[in-house]
Amino acid sequence: KQWYQRRVAITAGDSGQRRKDSAQTPYINHPVGVMNILSDEGDISDFDVLIGAVLHDTVEDTDTTLDDIESEFGEGIAGIVAEVTDDKSLSKAERKHLQVVNAPHKSYQAKLIKLADKLYNLRDLSREKPVGWTDERVLEYRVWASKVCSGLIGTNDHLENAIKEELQAYNVDFPHSNK
Repeated sequence: KQWYQRRVAITAGDSGQRRKDSAQTPYINHPVGVMNILSDEGDISDFDVLIGAVLHDTVEDTDTTLDDIESEFGEGIAGIVAEVTDDKSLSKAERKHLQVVNAPHKSYQAKLIKLADKLYNLRDLSREKPVGWTDERVLEYRVWASKVCSGLIGTNDHLENAIKEELQAYNVDFPHSNK
């Protein structure tokens, strides 16, 4: 496992990017946090899922390609990462729409990562509003996250219940009707 840890550090490593909170925490905290949610709260021990969680934003946010991930980690992990990677050539609105539409059709492994990613982000929003975000934008994110996660119901009760608690604290329905 140390071999994998070194390769994850190299591939997903801290690119110098920062979160949008006032402390500008290192961005690497996010993918590691997603992995920890899966392991600690979702009771997930599947190595490919946990490594996929650490790498889930790598293609979108660094110069690393899916081919790089496949050569370092294998086809299985690269496939999981591909499923949770947005196509940055599309508009933000289209990417968000596709996350809602495609959520129910993802693999079990990708659904787990999606749930943990959204839970991490929702908790981040509860802790502190990102710099430059209005209250309206925060609410829009919560409603959108509810729509995405509603398409993932039946994947992991622990994660889904945590998302439900997080959303209900802000009067956002979950599951959300995607009609």
